Amino acid sequence: MVSVPSPTHGAHSATAAEPERPPLPVKLVIAGGFGVGKTTAVGAISEIRPLTTEAAITEVAAGVDDLTHTPGKTTTTVAMDFGVITIDPTLKLYLFGTPGQDRFGFMWDDVVEGALGGLVIVDTRRLDDCYAAVDYFEHKDIPFAVAVNAFDGEVEHDLDEVRWALDVSEHIPLTVFDARETGSVRDALLVVLEVALARAKSAEPA
Repeated sequence: MVSVPSPTHGAHSATAAEPERPPLPVKLVIAGGFGVGKTTAVGAISEIRPLTTEAAITEVAAGVDDLTHTPGKTTTTVAMDFGVITIDPTLKLYLFGTPGQDRFGFMWDDVVEGALGGLVIVDTRRLDDCYAAVDYFEHKDIPFAVAVNAFDGEVEHDLDEVRWALDVSEHIPLTVFDARETGSVRDALLVVLEVALARAKSAEPA
């Protein structure tokens, strides 16, 4: 008599696939001065419709915020921008853009809390506007990279001059990108991830 194995015997252990793990959520912050392209960058790469807190620039605000290099700008971020991008099946970035004006600086701690790293966007025509963001990340000891936004495809100064003007250390990456281009924004964010990963590895016990 031939013994016939049960049709279910061992089937689950041999064929059952492991459940897919959801991608790891990582929070990154996009910061910089007024009108440098933070909202544009979030909108260019987010796979969902980005959440923005844009408000109209009033005559009073126009007298405070420098619109010399952004004459067509009619709105400004008053709280934060938010977007999401899945880098690959294992990693999803949650992007938080900070307001650029000093008078909204009190919100930064809340926006940045829990962030793995930051991308500081720089407009080389207005480097002074970016000092506060650079100082913030250095003071908080949060890994960050600096991305020079190429307005109209051009930058006013080369990266060595920008590094000197911002007084950032050699270990902080500087790159040129276009805040309107999805691939360019992605590459800049990957630089931040590399910096944050290197920091995490260096902190591991030997």
